[in-house]
Amino acid sequence: MSENPPPVVVVTGANGLVGTAVCHALIEHSAQVRAVVRRAGTAPQFEGVTEFVGDFADPELAREVTEGADAVITTVHPMGSPRDVQHQVAVEGTPVLARAARDAGVARLVHVSTAGVYDRSAGVGDVAEDGSLLPEGSGDYPDTKNATDAALAQVEGLTTVLVRPPAIMGAGETSVWNTLRPQEVRDGERSANPDKTWAWIHVNDLATLVADVAAGTIPTVDDDPEQGPVAGATTPVIVAGEPATWRDYLGAVCEALGVEPEWTDEEEWTGQLVTDRVQRWGWAPRVSLSEALGELRQGLRA
Repeated sequence: MSENPPPVVVVTGANGLVGTAVCHALIEHSAQVRAVVRRAGTAPQFEGVTEFVGDFADPELAREVTEGADAVITTVHPMGSPRDVQHQVAVEGTPVLARAARDAGVARLVHVSTAGVYDRSAGVGDVAEDGSLLPEGSGDYPDTKNATDAALAQVEGLTTVLVRPPAIMGAGETSVWNTLRPQEVRDGERSANPDKTWAWIHVNDLATLVADVAAGTIPTVDDDPEQGPVAGATTPVIVAGEPATWRDYLGAVCEALGVEPEWTDEEEWTGQLVTDRVQRWGWAPRVSLSEALGELRQGLRA
């Protein structure tokens, strides 16, 4: 009896921090990866990766890359760009690719969303997938992320998984939490309540989950999202590492940079992101907090 052929998976933003890690994780599944990037020659140079250059919101390119694919992974959101750019790229553009995937008969779409769509204000407590979403007007990033998730949920006939990570740790020039935020700390932005929850996930653990869902290692189910992605529906799933606080993160950054943190005492969120669902799917983090902070310190000292 012949073995199943390797899955064909489309990855947008394949040259980014998350996209590169996802491509690597897919290669471990022996997947054939169609890496969508905006600039030629920037896709990860892994065996099994084919570069496609262009805008994934271009209907012609979307049809080309999804034809014959088994899964699509979307990682692109221009965080920090003007609101109209975030809206155009994410809210308007991502559903174009999703509709092309549905029309091509793609089995599943995995969208890297964010736990930042949830209300995590002081006193809220622990947050699970059914937690309250932030209302419109909470900021350009959460507003457009929430709107993108809602737009994808309107694409009927497609099995969609909204993966919602918090702060993503991992080395890289574009890494927000290993590079960009530490630069802000170096420039003087170093105040926080030390007891405020700092929810995080390492990019390699995030990529493992995304690749497992896309490759079908985590199978779809008929109706219970606690057991897996629901076939033909949109299923959110929170993914996070072990509990941590801003004392852990900001303290590590300040120590590595040789500066002192400025601790405050205002009311902040001290709950946790509940990861019961993703654990029932068979996922568990492999990178510990000490390992992630050790990588952070090493990078900053270098």
